[in-house]
Amino acid sequence: MNHAYQLPLDDARYNFGFMDEYAKREIRRAILKAICIPGYQTPYASREMPMGRGFGTGGLQLTLSLIGSDDTLKVIDQGSDDSVNAVNLRQFVANTCPGVETTSATEQASIIQSRHRIPELPLTETQTLVLQVPYPDALVVVESSEARRKTMHGEGDYSRLLTKLYEDMVKFKEITISHRYPTRINGHYVIDPSPVPRYDVPKLHQSAALTLFGAGREKKIYAVPPYTNAEPLVFDDVPFRIEDFRDAHGKRIACSRCGSQDSFLDELPMADGSKQWQCSDSDYCNQQLMKASMTRGLNA
Repeated sequence: MNHAYQLPLDDARYNFGFMDEYAKREIRRAILKAICIPGYQTPYASREMPMGRGFGTGGLQLTLSLIGSDDTLKVIDQGSDDSVNAVNLRQFVANTCPGVETTSATEQASIIQSRHRIPELPLTETQTLVLQVPYPDALVVVESSEARRKTMHGEGDYSRLLTKLYEDMVKFKEITISHRYPTRINGHYVIDPSPVPRYDVPKLHQSAALTLFGAGREKKIYAVPPYTNAEPLVFDDVPFRIEDFRDAHGKRIACSRCGSQDSFLDELPMADGSKQWQCSDSDYCNQQLMKASMTRGLNA
């Protein structure tokens, strides 16, 4: 374990939340601007963190700028509370923010920092979702110049992005984007919603929680405020489609651990060459197991 994650709580050299107050204030101002202009990529002076770029530094800076001693934090990676990235980030925040509680229960958290997933349980008005973002601009796949991309965003010109989706339809008979699906926010800006699967994109629409996106390497912050329209970029005659978890007979595949048939599933290859499916959201899976156990106890 890197010793940077093991900061002594009584060491006066480290501020609460690791970053200095000037840095936090600047990030909070950028967050306010991002909320006022939904979907707009707000630039900010991304600080150096004691971890490599690409390991969640953008999301971590947002969390450290917002968190207080009365907050409860949940950190997940690919839906799991126990992955290396989630454990390291959670431990870093716990070590640098005395008094902050951590949890694996979605409903108990006031701040949820996530990589690649939005929790299965609907979030509430008292919660903030922070998503780690590697590439914030949905237009980067069709335009390499940032200056031109800014002009295109300002004019709401997403014709080249729509052309790419159309070319997918011509070549493959469907839109092949599996994650980072371009999503129009509040009728104007199209964002890259982090590498969340398409299954999670509808959860952004009219969500009660504030959703913040932090790209540390690209130095951008953007937001989907509560109760804001978030609409996947589609054609009128080609409806948006999420991942299909049905077997060859058209039956919805169930989680092999908890039996859930309404969650996003991860495919797990087995030693014998077969495969199993399991809930990506570990907390949701545990809750379903607990409910099933209680039901069996009542029926016994």
